[in-house]
Amino acid sequence: MRIGIPAESRAAEARVAGTPETVKKLVALNQTVLVQRGAGAGAFIPDDAYAHAGATLVNAGEVFDADMILKVRTPTTDELGHMKRGTVLVGMLDPYDADQVARIRAAGLPAFALELMPRTTRAQSMDVLSSQANIAGYKAVLLAASLYPRFMPTLMTAAGTVKAARVLILGAGVAGLQAIATAKRLGAVIEASDVRPAVKEQIESLGAKFLDVPFETDEEREAAKGSGGYARAMPASWLARQAALVHERAKQADIVITTALIPGRSAPTLIPAQTVAAMKPGSVLVDLAAGRGPDIDGRRGGNCPLTQADAVITCHGVRIAGHTNLPAMVATDASALYARNVLDFVKLILGSEGQLSIDTSDDIVAATLLGHDSSLQKTA
Repeated sequence: MRIGIPAESRAAEARVAGTPETVKKLVALNQTVLVQRGAGAGAFIPDDAYAHAGATLVNAGEVFDADMILKVRTPTTDELGHMKRGTVLVGMLDPYDADQVARIRAAGLPAFALELMPRTTRAQSMDVLSSQANIAGYKAVLLAASLYPRFMPTLMTAAGTVKAARVLILGAGVAGLQAIATAKRLGAVIEASDVRPAVKEQIESLGAKFLDVPFETDEEREAAKGSGGYARAMPASWLARQAALVHERAKQADIVITTALIPGRSAPTLIPAQTVAAMKPGSVLVDLAAGRGPDIDGRRGGNCPLTQADAVITCHGVRIAGHTNLPAMVATDASALYARNVLDFVKLILGSEGQLSIDTSDDIVAATLLGHDSSLQKTA
């Protein structure tokens, strides 16, 4: 079977879905791997490295003439037009965007959206959201440090003592926990909040203080358990109490990093405009939900409605960073981790002789297959 790895064409996307490491392993599985020339340029992977790993270097037109296409981002309309019907598509395909899913299905592509990977032990090595969120949390802190006009750690100098920055992290999933760990390494004083009480121990083990908002009803306790490893929307009563606490802590913070996302829904508002107005001049907000918040007058913010996607703005003296693709800013490692996730998934849909074998009785295969229904049975 021929597997194509094209260069990503979306703006500011520097990652690539295959690396020389994973190409070599695919070739060992009896696959012919086609890599578009320059596909790894954004991640500083030269074409020669792919060729040495056993790939065949091709141009943009030829790479889509394959039996399987490995992508980082969902294909553009032009890319879909170059794919033949029946080509298997694997990547992060925006499965909650109904229009994009419809375009993929209309193109006749059996497609696997890796964002739908179940949060199970068996699926951990294929969990692209976790691998990329880990990088986003790390980069968010470095970005905040670069925008913050003071030092992060406590410094004792001949000219006096500089106090450590106070960092507030909202959301303690993979990105939030990595942000805590990174901020701690830089010497900050950290507070963190999450709807799930189970993460309190993880937060505190990393050296941060957990901001506890007690639950008052059974509805609040049930929602806090999450679903499938992901956070769920919380009742309005709990959100109101959390908002009051966050408002007070944000007023004292030097850096706020928000990471709250709910699959298939708009990102919740955690830092409203009035909280930004109350924050200290020179403080920084890094919004990892930029571009995925509620629609306000045709523009989508993030966990803060003032956030502008792919921009850094200053509002009320607060710098608000709305980068929508932080992993692409760490493209070499992000590509390496993502490519390993993809490789482990591809192994699931290959038979013992390297042939395509889509088994929809497998929970991981079924969960990620877009539009999975009885019309697509096991293919050998």
